[in-house]
Amino acid sequence: MLNFEFVSPTRIIFGKKAEEKVGLEVKKYSNKILFHYGQGSIKKTGLYDRVVKSLKNAEVELVELGGVQPNPRLSLVRKGIEICKKENINFILAVGGGSVIDSAKAIAAGMKYDGDVWELYEGKGALKEALPVGVILTIPAAGSEASMGSVITNEEGWYKRAINYDVLRPVFAIMNPELTYTLPPFQTAVGTVDMLTHVMERYFTNTQHVELTDRLSEATMRTIIHNAPLAIKDPYNYDVRAEIMWAGTVAHNGLLGTGREEDWATHDIEHEVSGIYDVAHGAGLAVLFPAWMKYVYRHDLNRFARYAVNVWNVEADFFNLEKTALEGINRLEKYYKEDLKLPITLKELKVPDDRFEEMAEKATERGPLGNFVKLYKEDVLNILKLAR
Repeated sequence: MLNFEFVSPTRIIFGKKAEEKVGLEVKKYSNKILFHYGQGSIKKTGLYDRVVKSLKNAEVELVELGGVQPNPRLSLVRKGIEICKKENINFILAVGGGSVIDSAKAIAAGMKYDGDVWELYEGKGALKEALPVGVILTIPAAGSEASMGSVITNEEGWYKRAINYDVLRPVFAIMNPELTYTLPPFQTAVGTVDMLTHVMERYFTNTQHVELTDRLSEATMRTIIHNAPLAIKDPYNYDVRAEIMWAGTVAHNGLLGTGREEDWATHDIEHEVSGIYDVAHGAGLAVLFPAWMKYVYRHDLNRFARYAVNVWNVEADFFNLEKTALEGINRLEKYYKEDLKLPITLKELKVPDDRFEEMAEKATERGPLGNFVKLYKEDVLNILKLAR
């Protein structure tokens, strides 16, 4: 096990009608906030009205900035920074899924950074502080409600890049599984893939003697795998939705990565795909992670065989670990296709193969990807070809 520091300051407020507490929670930090949200779904569901009522009852003044898109855009982040400076805002409330939260974090970072916020995402600057961010989560998937990460897309060149700083962890996250009842099956499915991949990016490691986080990871994956199809079949099942929502947070708040080297190569590759073609992040991961697995599994057959047995109930073949490992990959792919009804090839995602070279180049321009196996441009190109 490696040395580590683990910080998880986010206060989780979980349960039915939890969003009604938002005014009192925000009041602890500010009397005037930026209310940041997506493209209007919170107004259709009535959540917007409940949030505004709670804020006004707490005498919190709000300035609104909606319009966050999936794969959130740098241009809106810059607009948010301008608004916060002009209005002297010192707190941001993000109401939505990972894209809204990531956008809010980027604004929070830009407010405390001397240069242009994109410099942080390019790795040209360092962040020491940020505005506090609070969250009402509506889409369990990205885990951004308790993570240190933010991913933003720059429309100039369609670069999709991430930053990770503990100062970006939200101060609170309000999580009511009832708010996820109206999610379309596709949204539930791609959110499931995102959660699973967050765990697997940590699970496939070269670090030895990490028994606790191995077991926690396996339990989290099994919980997600079991409950996601149930949520698609019965979207108003509170208990199922609650399991998924909490699992999504645990999958990405950093706990499952403590003491171990993490990978993240597949996320970096997917960022190039969704940055150019604007596909749903989870949909891209459903295609690319199995391709990555097929490319690297021989690096550690024992770990892949363990994954197959402990996560997918594959019967171990002790005389042919490769067969066991490949069956685990096959069951993941089958789950995505049959249980979640998702595309499992780039062709099905309508991603052509004419820009593979560009994506591989952009993905590795700052150096090789991953840690489980270091991936160079040619490796990324091979994985994209495996995924087509």
